[in-house]
Amino acid sequence: MKSMLLPVLAFWVGCCPGGALAKQRPSLREPTAPPSPLGLPTLQLPPLPSPLGTPNGQVQRISRNGGRDRPEDKQLDWPQARPTSKEVAHGAPAQPLAPGWKAPARPGLVQRKESPPASWEQEQSHNKGLSPEQAPPQAAVTVGFEAARPWAAKFRPLQTIRAPQAKGGAVASEEGQGRKAGGWEARRRGLQPRKPLKGASRQPGPGGWSQKKAHSRGHSGSSTLETTGRGRKRPGSRRGYRRGPADLGTMEQPMPSLPASCLLAQAAIACSNVKMKHVPALADPGLTTLYLAENEIAKIPAHTFLGLPNLEWLDLSKNKLDARGLHPHAFKNLTRLKRLNLDGNSLSTVPALPTSLQELKLNDNLLQGLQHSSFRGLSQLLTLEVEGNQLHDGNISPMAFQPLHNLLYLRLDRNRLRTIPPGLPASLQELHLGANVIEEVTEGALNRSRSLSVLVLSNNRLQEDRLAPRAWIDLPKLETLDLSHNQLVHVPSFLPRGLRRLTLHHNRIERIPGYVFAHMKPGLEFLHLSHNSLRADGIHGVSFLGLRASLAELLLDHNQLQAVPHGLLGLKGLQVLRLSHNKIRHVPLNSICDTRVTQDSNLISTHLENNLIDRRRIPPTAFSCIRAYHSVVLQPQQGEGEGEGEGS
Repeated sequence: MKSMLLPVLAFWVGCCPGGALAKQRPSLREPTAPPSPLGLPTLQLPPLPSPLGTPNGQVQRISRNGGRDRPEDKQLDWPQARPTSKEVAHGAPAQPLAPGWKAPARPGLVQRKESPPASWEQEQSHNKGLSPEQAPPQAAVTVGFEAARPWAAKFRPLQTIRAPQAKGGAVASEEGQGRKAGGWEARRRGLQPRKPLKGASRQPGPGGWSQKKAHSRGHSGSSTLETTGRGRKRPGSRRGYRRGPADLGTMEQPMPSLPASCLLAQAAIACSNVKMKHVPALADPGLTTLYLAENEIAKIPAHTFLGLPNLEWLDLSKNKLDARGLHPHAFKNLTRLKRLNLDGNSLSTVPALPTSLQELKLNDNLLQGLQHSSFRGLSQLLTLEVEGNQLHDGNISPMAFQPLHNLLYLRLDRNRLRTIPPGLPASLQELHLGANVIEEVTEGALNRSRSLSVLVLSNNRLQEDRLAPRAWIDLPKLETLDLSHNQLVHVPSFLPRGLRRLTLHHNRIERIPGYVFAHMKPGLEFLHLSHNSLRADGIHGVSFLGLRASLAELLLDHNQLQAVPHGLLGLKGLQVLRLSHNKIRHVPLNSICDTRVTQDSNLISTHLENNLIDRRRIPPTAFSCIRAYHSVVLQPQQGEGEGEGEGS
C-alpha cells in the first residue's frame, strides 16, 4: 500500500498546484535539504526567483543555449549537475546551475568530488550526429524552451546543424569532431558552422559531408578553389597568388598542371623561367594574360589555346619555338588577342595570326623574309617589331606591309638592309632602321610616309652624297632624326623643315655649313654633334642661323675645337652648352657672354673641362651673364689632376 501511495501523492503535488500538500511543501525561498543518511553536511541553494514569472511558482530550467544569458556569462564555463543513470533512463533532464551555486547532496548517496564536466559545445557536438531517438531529452527541452522565447535566438552564439549519421551509428562528422576541441572558443567568438555546399559529395566512411577549400595568401589577395560533388573545380580569385612548396602538401592545388613557382593573379598567369617544356592545358574563359617567357617550350599544337577564348596578352618570348614546333594555326582561335610576344625564338616564317592583334613582336628570330601574305588581315596592328632577323632587300616583298593600314610603330633594326624597305604604310609614325648596312636614302623611299615623326638610321653606312636632296625635306611631321654612328663628314643639307631634334654624334663631321638650318621653322631644339672631327674653322658665324630662339641644347664635346666657336652669342635660347674634351686654350671676352648688354643669359650648364685652358687668364667678365657661377665647369683641365668643377 505504501509503495502505491507515494507515486499518487507525487503526481498530485506536481499537477495540482492548488492542492493541500502543495501549500505545505517548503518554498524555494527557504530551501531545506533532506537529511543525509550518513550524517554528511548538506549544501543549501540560495533563494531563486522564478525565471519566467510562472504563476504556480514552479522552477523551470533555463537553457544555456537559448536562455536569458548575460553577455558577461559567456566568459564562464558553467558547471552542470550530472544526472544519474536512472535519471537519464527515465528522461529526467539535467538542470544547469548558475555560476557560484553549489549542488545539493542527493539523498541516500555519498557526496563525492567530481571533475569539471565537458563544455557545452562538446555535448552538443556529440548530440549533433545522433538520431532523434538517440538524442538525450535535454536537447528536446532546450528546443521547446527556445521556441517559447523568440528573443532568445539572438543571444545564441553558435547554431548546430544535424549532420548525416555515419555507418554503424557512429558520430564521426568532420564538423562535429572539429568543434570538440575548440567548441567553447568558437562560441565565444560567435562563429557559425559551415554548411555543406549544394551538391557536395558525401564521402564514404567517417568523413561525412566533405568540402575542400584551398586558401593561399599572396601579395594582395587570396585564392580559393572549391571541389563540388561533380568533381569540377571552381577557381575563385587568383589575385596575387603564389603557390609555394609548403602549399603542395597541405591543400588542393589550384592549377595542377602549373609549376609551383608560377604567379597567379585575378586574370593572369605568369610562369617565367620555370623550365616549362610545353604550354599547360588551361581552360579558363576569364584568363586574359598568359606570360610564359624564358622557358623551354618547343611545340605548340593547334588545340593548345582552345580553352582561353578571351586571352588578350600572350608572351612566349625566349623559348625554343621554330616553324616545325609551332602549328600554323595555333593562334587562330584567339579572336580577342591584342598583344603577342614571340621574341627570342627560332621562327623562320611569320605564323598565322588573329585579326584582332594590335602588337606583334618577332625580334631575335630567324625570319628569312616577309611575304605579301605574312601580315594578311592585320588591319588593326599598331606595333610591329622584327628586329634582329635575317631580313634584307631581296626577301621583303613590296606588298608585305600593305595590309597594315593602321601601323604606327615599325622596328627593323639589326637586319641586313641596304635601303629603306619600300611600301611602308602611310599611317607610320615611328620607323627604326638602326644597325643595318644602309648606304643611301633614295628620293622616293619615304614619299608615302607623310605621318612619320621619328626616323632612326643610326649605326649604318650613310654618307652625305648618298642622301637624296629631297629624301625627307617634304615630310611635314618629322621631328626627330637620328643619323648617329654613320660616315657623314658634314651636317646634311635639305633637312626636314619641322625638325626639332637632330642627332649626329659619332660621325666624321668636320664642318657645319652656313645656312644649313636657315630653312627650319620653328627651328631645332636639340643638336648633338659630340664625338666628331669639328675644328674651329669648320664652324662659321652663320652656321647656326635659324636657331637663334629655338636651340636649347648644343653638344660639341669630344671634337677638335681649338677655340670657342663663333655664333654662340646669337643663340638666345641656349640653356646647355658642352665644349668639354676639346683643345680650347682661351675663353675670349664676348665669346660666351656679351658684355655690351646687361641681359642675363639662359645658360644653366656650361662645360669647358678637359681642355687646355689656363684659368688665370680668363677675363673676369667672361661669364658675367651667367646667373649661377657654379654651373660653369672648368676643372679639370688636361695636364691637371682630377678635381671638382668650380665656378670661375
